[in-house]
Amino acid sequence: MNTHTSIKRRDVLRSALYAGTAMALPIWSRAEGSNSDIRVAVIGFKGRGSGHIGSLQKIKGVRLVALCDVDSDVLDGKVADLKKKGIEVKAYTDFRKLCEDKDIDAVTIATPNHTHTLIAMTAIAAGKHVYVEKPTNHNLWEGAELVKAAAKVEGKQIVVHGMQRRSDLGWAAAQEYIKSGALGKTLLSRGVNYKARQSIGKVSEGKSAGADGTFAAGTFKDSKGTINYDLWAGPREMAPVMREKFHYDWHWQWAYGNGDIGNQGPHQLDVARWMIGNPEKLPVRVMSFGNRWGYTDDGQTANNQMALYDYGKGNVPILFDNRGLPRADMNWQKGNEPAYKGTRIGNIIHCEGGYVAESKAYDNDGKWNQTKFEIRDGPAHMDNFIASIRAGKLVDSNLHVNHGFQAASLAILSNISYRLGKKVSPAEVKERLSGDKFATETFEDFAANLQANKIDIAADQVALGPWLSFNPDTLKFEGEFAEDANKLAQEEYRKGFELPKIG
Repeated sequence: MNTHTSIKRRDVLRSALYAGTAMALPIWSRAEGSNSDIRVAVIGFKGRGSGHIGSLQKIKGVRLVALCDVDSDVLDGKVADLKKKGIEVKAYTDFRKLCEDKDIDAVTIATPNHTHTLIAMTAIAAGKHVYVEKPTNHNLWEGAELVKAAAKVEGKQIVVHGMQRRSDLGWAAAQEYIKSGALGKTLLSRGVNYKARQSIGKVSEGKSAGADGTFAAGTFKDSKGTINYDLWAGPREMAPVMREKFHYDWHWQWAYGNGDIGNQGPHQLDVARWMIGNPEKLPVRVMSFGNRWGYTDDGQTANNQMALYDYGKGNVPILFDNRGLPRADMNWQKGNEPAYKGTRIGNIIHCEGGYVAESKAYDNDGKWNQTKFEIRDGPAHMDNFIASIRAGKLVDSNLHVNHGFQAASLAILSNISYRLGKKVSPAEVKERLSGDKFATETFEDFAANLQANKIDIAADQVALGPWLSFNPDTLKFEGEFAEDANKLAQEEYRKGFELPKIG
């Protein structure tokens, strides 16, 4: 491959990566089977799900027939908005009732993380095609159950993840370029997420739902409607809500979210894994460290966190670097942490002869070598889900839900190490990282950002997690710390919200 070229759509369509697939054809030229409309429902649309609605409305032969949300403000508002546009949809609060509806062929899911797998498997059990947003799973065990469920219905139902980059031909071209050896041997696959996250505040006491399991209209400042907390909590207990806002800030509480490494992280962890050839199994060791620095609030997850993934001798490791504080002085007006090699949220793949940073390839001196990839973050991802339903099979193996499981689980593994961590001095962190040039350099920069924000990590120390040995065949931790780590790999499921049996 000539390094001084622009790698375009036509190049990757000719590549072996897509050999035998229908990716080179217009979506509707490869439709098979019934020509009737595909009837789709969207479950959860306060955030990402609103994008699902917009994407589905643009696809020929798709009919949006139902919506489901536990917040009446969100649900009623969208139903009314669609009605003004001449689109009549059924409105559901309970995802289980929606899944029973025989007039629905497929569902897309964009609810909080802790209900993704539960709703996906409920829909699979009801015979629906499923598109489930990242992260596909909130814990390790349920993710494995989802992959098994998808395998059982293969050939009858389509189950895909919501990581749009997997439908991006530019990233496919980048992977081919790296694999070609144009930059020499791959040394490290890196994901970065430098996204400032302010405090979510701290409440003096939690808010409890009423006897009917709902919060009255106006209970939270980010909703004017009633919220069915029983359904929102789903598999988790209906504990008092310990945060000012009901929506979104659950990302930073362990029972519902996975921190930013499990929020934005799966996108970059997925690409990091893709760029090293899609390892079939999870890594054999993982270690993570960080803390929630700069403020005291109701968040529990780290706002600055590093994670290292070891796939075994001879295999390329992955490093993930998450920074949630501003550039300096805890001043949010100063913006995010400066980009790493031109990338603030994305991927860098380090090779012996240079590196790929998002859409371009560089030599070791940081000079662009004129190689460029047309990265657009997969705008056709939803189209490919619909095309797969029509074809009766995945139109591209990159859509397989196992990729979603792998990426989500990388975040989960690192969070388990972090949660088992102990506060240590900067010197102890450096000692742990000694011998790893990339990790050591990254920690020094990581620490410099904290210092710029007037955080003394000699006093407000790093929570350093242990190196955890992991068996990717049994999906169990082994050796020291295994007992405690395995407890964090699975959660309890409240009565009425257990994962359904498939097949």
